[in-house]
Amino acid sequence: MAYQDDLEYQYVQLKDRIASAGRAAVAFSGGVDSVFLLYAAREALGEQVLALTVSLRAVPRRELGEAEAFCRQQGIRHRIERVDEFSIPGFADNPPDRCYLCKETLFRRMLAAAEEEGFAVLMEGSNLDDQGDYRPGLRALQELRVESPLKESGFTKAQIREMSRRLGLFAWDKPSMACLASRFAYGERITPEKMERVEQAEEYLAMLGFGQRRVRMHGNLARIELLSEELPVMMEDGRYRQVQERLSELGFSYVTLDLKGFESGSMNRGLGGPGRVL
Repeated sequence: MAYQDDLEYQYVQLKDRIASAGRAAVAFSGGVDSVFLLYAAREALGEQVLALTVSLRAVPRRELGEAEAFCRQQGIRHRIERVDEFSIPGFADNPPDRCYLCKETLFRRMLAAAEEEGFAVLMEGSNLDDQGDYRPGLRALQELRVESPLKESGFTKAQIREMSRRLGLFAWDKPSMACLASRFAYGERITPEKMERVEQAEEYLAMLGFGQRRVRMHGNLARIELLSEELPVMMEDGRYRQVQERLSELGFSYVTLDLKGFESGSMNRGLGGPGRVL
C-alpha cells in the first residue's frame, strides 16, 4: 500500500499497535492528544473501544461538554466517572508531586471502571514531548501499567496536530489544556473557590479572543501567560484595563502580564530541570 508520507505510515502503525489489544478503554479528556488517540482506537477497534472520562472540579466544564459531544458524534460508548479531587489526601496542600497523587487515584478509578466493563487494557494520550518537562504523573502511569501508544509510536505534539488536521478532528488546533490545579504555586493551598476564580478568569480571556492562555495564581496575584504574538493585543483598545477590572472583580489584588509569554509547566521552574518525573 502506498502512503502519502511518513506521518501517514506512522498513523497506520499506531492503529496496528492499538488493534493488537483486541479491545481497549481510552482515558479521554477531550484534549488534542486524547481526541486523536480515541479516534485512532475507534478506527482500529470499531465497537470494541470504551471512552473513560473523569469529571473533576479541576477540569473546565466546557471540556466535559466537548468530550461528550465527540463521543456522541463518533458513536463511541462513553462512561463518565465523577471524582472530587479534594478528597484525595494531600491534593489541596499542593506539594510538588501533587500530579502524582491525583493521577494515581484517578487512573486506579479508571482501571477499575474498565475492568468492570470487561476491558483489560487502558490507554492514555501522553506523547514524546511530555518527557521534556517535570511530570510526576507519568510515574503513576508507569506503576499502574497504563499504555501510552502515542508515545510508543513516536508521535510528537506537532505530529498529532498535523495528523488530526488531516483527519478533520475538531481538536487539531485546540489550545493545550492542563488541569486548573496547575495554575497554583507549589505549596499554596488549593480550594474550590480559588479554582473557580482561575477558571472564570481564563474564560474571560477566551471571550476576549485570546487562544492559548493561563492565569497563574501566586497568593492574591494573577500572572497571565499568553502566546508571544498575542502579548501586544493585550495593550490594544484598552483590553488590559478590561482584564484588570474583571480579575479585580474576581478577587485578585494584583494582575500582571508575563513578558516571557505562555510556557507549559511554568510553575515547574527550578524543580530540577527537564525530564524529571519525581
